[in-house]
Amino acid sequence: MTAVQLGDAAATARRDRPESYKWIVLSNTTIGVLMATLDASIVLISLPAIFRGIHIDPLVSSNTNLLLWMLMGYMVVTAVLVVTFGRIGDMFGRVKMYNLGFAVFTLGSLAASLTYFNGSSAALYLIGMRIVQGVGGAMLMANSAAILTDAFPPDERGMALGVNTVAAIAGSFIGLVAGGLLAVVDWHLIFYVSVPIGLFGTVWAYLKLEEVQRGEGGRLDVPGNLLFGVGLVALLVGITYALQPYGGSTMGWQSPFVLGLLSGGVALLVGFAVVETKVPYPMFDVSLFKIRAFTAGNMASLLASIGRGGLMFMLIIWLQGIWLPLHGYSFTSTPLWAGIYMLPLTAGFLIAGPVSGYLSDRFGARPFATGGMVAAAVTFGLLMLLPTNFGYVWFALLLLGNGLAMGLFAAPNTAGIMNAVPSNRRGVASGMRSTFQNSGMTLSIGLFFTIMVVGLSSTLPTALTHGLVAEGLPASSASKIAALPPVSVLFAAFLGYNPMKSLLGPALKTLSPAHRAYVTGHLFFSNIISVPFHNGLTIVFSFALGMCAVAALASWLRGAPKVADSSVVQLDGIGAPSSSAGAETGAARGRRVARAGLAAEADVCAPARVVTISASYGSGGGEVGPAVAARLGIPFVDRAVPLRVAETLGVSADGAVAHDEHVQGAVARSLINLIGTPVSFGSAGIQTRPTDDEEAYRQATEKVLWDIASDKGGVILGRAGAIVLRDFPGALHVRLDGPAELRAERAAERLAIDEATARAQLRQTDDARAAYTHHLYGHDPSEPDLYQLVIDTTAMSLPAAVDSIVAAASAG
Repeated sequence: MTAVQLGDAAATARRDRPESYKWIVLSNTTIGVLMATLDASIVLISLPAIFRGIHIDPLVSSNTNLLLWMLMGYMVVTAVLVVTFGRIGDMFGRVKMYNLGFAVFTLGSLAASLTYFNGSSAALYLIGMRIVQGVGGAMLMANSAAILTDAFPPDERGMALGVNTVAAIAGSFIGLVAGGLLAVVDWHLIFYVSVPIGLFGTVWAYLKLEEVQRGEGGRLDVPGNLLFGVGLVALLVGITYALQPYGGSTMGWQSPFVLGLLSGGVALLVGFAVVETKVPYPMFDVSLFKIRAFTAGNMASLLASIGRGGLMFMLIIWLQGIWLPLHGYSFTSTPLWAGIYMLPLTAGFLIAGPVSGYLSDRFGARPFATGGMVAAAVTFGLLMLLPTNFGYVWFALLLLGNGLAMGLFAAPNTAGIMNAVPSNRRGVASGMRSTFQNSGMTLSIGLFFTIMVVGLSSTLPTALTHGLVAEGLPASSASKIAALPPVSVLFAAFLGYNPMKSLLGPALKTLSPAHRAYVTGHLFFSNIISVPFHNGLTIVFSFALGMCAVAALASWLRGAPKVADSSVVQLDGIGAPSSSAGAETGAARGRRVARAGLAAEADVCAPARVVTISASYGSGGGEVGPAVAARLGIPFVDRAVPLRVAETLGVSADGAVAHDEHVQGAVARSLINLIGTPVSFGSAGIQTRPTDDEEAYRQATEKVLWDIASDKGGVILGRAGAIVLRDFPGALHVRLDGPAELRAERAAERLAIDEATARAQLRQTDDARAAYTHHLYGHDPSEPDLYQLVIDTTAMSLPAAVDSIVAAASAG
């Protein structure tokens, strides 16, 4: 560490790198997320070719599990792992995790492309390789947005994240066309096409991308990861298996196995939420949900993903099962043409995404994200008005409108989420954002298939019975066939199969050759299913419309634009620091509003000179603080804090002092400059010990610090002042630190103790300060992003440090 460090590490890195670097980052991350999301859909459209290639009939009941896992496995894995990989990126380096993701994804693609054997073993091998691809894709998606946020300044992030987000969403639709084109030639190509791109991206990322935000270290949250992973897998797998019929039911929602998975998954996720509030290094940083823009943006993203995912699957069934056969296309050719006819949707994304991202940099995310969801709801309403056998021009215009609406939403919403979080939490925030988005896509499959099956169940059996009887099939046989679960009809339409051959089976022999040819041709099934499908489609699009309307409301509730380019978590866009404590009380909310008023008043008047000093053990905080206060002519605030806390709470001074330092020996006594909570010493070191009134003392301490700053100002030593007064105008936040060994030597010299004692005290004191700040605010006091000025007092004299602080305070 140099003697003096200024500002945000990512901001400093942006200044030190050439202008071209951020465009290299944008280009590489766009390729990465495009490849990862394209691969999710390229397989969907190629499933008929894949199953024909490995000689498996996916409509046979014994193969249904293979079909479902081939369909859902990739999405389940990415949804589960993105938060974990985002957290690991924060800990050890986002670029490292991103580069590894490129390599893993490429190896998985290469292995999948080498599937030159047949049968169920080939299907299981492909599913396994899809899971490997999902691991790599999760690494890419978890860290790409965080890397972009680090590389671009706040006023350009909307554009950059817009390109990235649109690439991710457009990849899902581009994959439909690419899969259709490549599967016609050879289904192996849908995997092989990712190999050269992945090799290029891996080498390019390794050579060009650099870490701009140092890894913060910490420990991996093993209990949280296990609870979250197993819980989410159980929930998503339960939804997947619910698509299969069970007993006499058309679907499997009543299956004990499915109910066990769903209830067990929910229970594990509830346990996960509880654990995350207790562990020191949580995987899913629940404190981020106290940031209104983060919570509202992710809620809107989840709802939009449900609507968008359902739209994609319903459009594929609509085109492949009905519209294309009615217009003369064979069932085997419908996957390719469905992708082509859906291109207006992709075009809308590609047009609106970058433009809305660019505009959101100037006008904020809320109007564009909210407007996008309102427009998407309108397009879903208009799609309901189209007849099943529509005119393509109107259909294309509505798809273009929906793509424009979704693109208008996606880029600003992502920028709003990422701009709102602390810089040292961007990796986990990006992973959490991707989890909501990917989970929404997976959830939408179960929801929309279920809704459609419910809609079909009421009308399809009657329509199918009448149609088959009219073609000469005996009524008893027709009724038996019509009673089969509608989900098999949907899967057949989704895969581009003509379901009548599978449904009729031996009964085909009872029909005349002319009737047999018509029933198994491309017109009979499409005409029969048109009216029942439109009934189900109306229900599906009504649900999607509702999702978008609620998403629009959530997006509007994100509040005014707010950029958190430091490591301070902010509440409700006002800027009070967050706490790991429970819900905000009415009194706390009142104090928060009062602080906002003080800050606004201070913007008009000349701000008081306020300096907060966070000092590690042996860095000279006790000497530097009073000297700076004397030079600036403002109070030095230390022992007065507990006395004013006592006055605020109406408790005895002795009680407040005891709570402030809770003397337990020399080491605990040395913590008074920072710790305002009881501490206990045990075999694991020094740890915070929460008490029932801890929240009251914390809030009272914050109020006292704001009152002091608003009155005459002062030099405030410790007590997480840099976090508490993060938004106080004109405040200078300083960190005194240095290499641990050198600080221990200085402390031994100043305190006249031996170095072994000094090292032990240093270890205990620094650990206690870190535990206190993390416990109450979710941060480590050593994070450089919390301060404007970081001084290594082992590399410069204490008088020189005082001079530097006074100069910075006087200039500010």
